[in-house]
Amino acid sequence: MTAFRSGFAAVVGRPNVGKSTLVNTMVGTKVSITSPRPNTTRSQVRGVLDRPGAQVVFVDTPGLHKPRTALGQRMNESATSSLDDVDVVVAMVEASGAVGPGDRMVLTQSALRVRSMARAAALRTDPGPGAGAGDEPGRPALLVVVNKIDRVGGNGVLTHLTAVSSVVEGIDEEAGGPPTPVEYFPVSATSGEGVEALIEATVARMPEGPRYYPEGMVTDVAEAFWVADLVREELLHRVQDELPHSIACRVTEWEWPRVRCEILVERDSQKGIVIGRNGATLKEVGTAVRAQMPPGAYLELFVRVEKRWQQREDALDRLGF
Repeated sequence: MTAFRSGFAAVVGRPNVGKSTLVNTMVGTKVSITSPRPNTTRSQVRGVLDRPGAQVVFVDTPGLHKPRTALGQRMNESATSSLDDVDVVVAMVEASGAVGPGDRMVLTQSALRVRSMARAAALRTDPGPGAGAGDEPGRPALLVVVNKIDRVGGNGVLTHLTAVSSVVEGIDEEAGGPPTPVEYFPVSATSGEGVEALIEATVARMPEGPRYYPEGMVTDVAEAFWVADLVREELLHRVQDELPHSIACRVTEWEWPRVRCEILVERDSQKGIVIGRNGATLKEVGTAVRAQMPPGAYLELFVRVEKRWQQREDALDRLGF
């Protein structure tokens, strides 16, 4: 009888490379909110994929960036900590544009972490002469995803894959020792092109292990957190460019079917923007979120000013970051 395989795969990358869209596509349903704004994901979100004989838990993470606030610093810490205790690291870059400093940081951290994992695995199992660190299930691997291939031609994808592989080779040369066990996947997270090959490679890397979540469960995100994120997602699609980073949402009361969600902004002027003329923006948001909640939900939205909450450690603690 074939042993059941299970494990965790962290999806990391700089802001706006499509991590949440990819996780949603791989899981087959929406577990993370998405928007065109950078840093939409602010904490780790787990999406569960069940396949015959295997279960993979994908960990969606905040985008790695140069932090300007205490919130940004905590988001980076959340992303890098996701690399601990996982079996596979999925590092994402975009197919368009050059491989920039942010991409290099992501690839460096990911490659060094996988190299460390591979060394530890080799010591535990001693595969013997001729066996590579990435040759069998249970061996850690770096899966580099070049996303948004639908935006460039075939030559552009090839050029970017070459550039990315050169970066990883440079990391290996500097680190010395055996090369990083790595595979490359050009994909479009939006259309799904290339995603199945990535899923199959991830499943193949999972070690033998138990089922971590009941079959059919797609995320471990609490309902209250999910509703608050839905409110923020709908706001991100409607408010002005300067507002997204200043918005935080949290559910303060949950007495089903009544749910009260508080929207925090940093300045009085931002409060009016969120509410909208005659309350129009808030009404649109409430309608859109209720459509994604179970029937009968009664959602109350309130807007409150919390000055400089992104910079205040006490406010971040209270908001659960």
